Amino acid sequence: MEFLTLSLLNGLSYGLMLFMLSAGLTLIFSMMGVLNLAHASFYMLGAYFAYSLTLWLGFWPALLLAPLLVGLLGAGFEKYCLRRVHAFGHVPEMLVTFGLNTVLVELVQLVWGRGPVDYPIPPGLEGPLFALWGTPFPTYRGFMVLVALAMLAGLWLLLKRTRIGLVVQAALTHPDAVQALGHNVPRVFMGVFGGGAALAGLAGVVGGNAFVTEPGMAATVGSVVFVVVVVGGMGSLAGAFWASLLIGVLQTLAVGIDLPVLGWTGMDALGRIKLSQLAPLLPYALLVLVLLLRPQGLWGQRAD
Repeated sequence: MEFLTLSLLNGLSYGLMLFMLSAGLTLIFSMMGVLNLAHASFYMLGAYFAYSLTLWLGFWPALLLAPLLVGLLGAGFEKYCLRRVHAFGHVPEMLVTFGLNTVLVELVQLVWGRGPVDYPIPPGLEGPLFALWGTPFPTYRGFMVLVALAMLAGLWLLLKRTRIGLVVQAALTHPDAVQALGHNVPRVFMGVFGGGAALAGLAGVVGGNAFVTEPGMAATVGSVVFVVVVVGGMGSLAGAFWASLLIGVLQTLAVGIDLPVLGWTGMDALGRIKLSQLAPLLPYALLVLVLLLRPQGLWGQRAD
């Protein structure tokens, strides 16, 4: 019972961090049809910006300023680079975002070095939040959960209860009509892309010190984020939320189960493989299963 409860809590915190990442990617794809291959690099930039800002200003100003800086960079990239190739189709869009990803990784290595940086958990959030059966649950994990839930509530209010949200949703399905009503649709797209980048930057701020801030962090989490988006359903924000929780809990539970997976075969080599060793592969196995049984994703809509 202790293992199950703590694994669920840790899985929820990890899953919600994945949602912070996948929410921005989902918004960008649903609005613009762009599969942004540089999205995880914005997560990396958020962590590095927060690290530098924390040294100068402290963690709490960095929590606000770092996502804003990443969002401005994302908006500038959409206006001056991505918009120029948008008319040529998806392949040029993917190539230019892939190029951006490579450039950002190289720039990070030039500025901050190739090794990890010391981006610590802020003093007020250290230590256990509570203990279950003598095992502590970190305060910072609880903080990550609160930030992710606050982001989810903010997104819902923005999209469902504000004029900006109505314009964004209308531009998704009827861009010509929105343009005819006097709204600047390219500016809306720029704002959406910048907002999606800012959400990834926020995930970097709260995840960079919980895990490791180093140049390979984008590659580590990037593929998992795309799995989340596909499993949940391309363009479905609700699907991204539930898929993030599913994958987070699934991986966390598997890491703690040190039992042989194929011991029943009688083959010693296969019997030595533990479920914990296969935990990094589980999201991709889930992806294959979902694509075979429900290609549009678990919460996606079937194309007519």
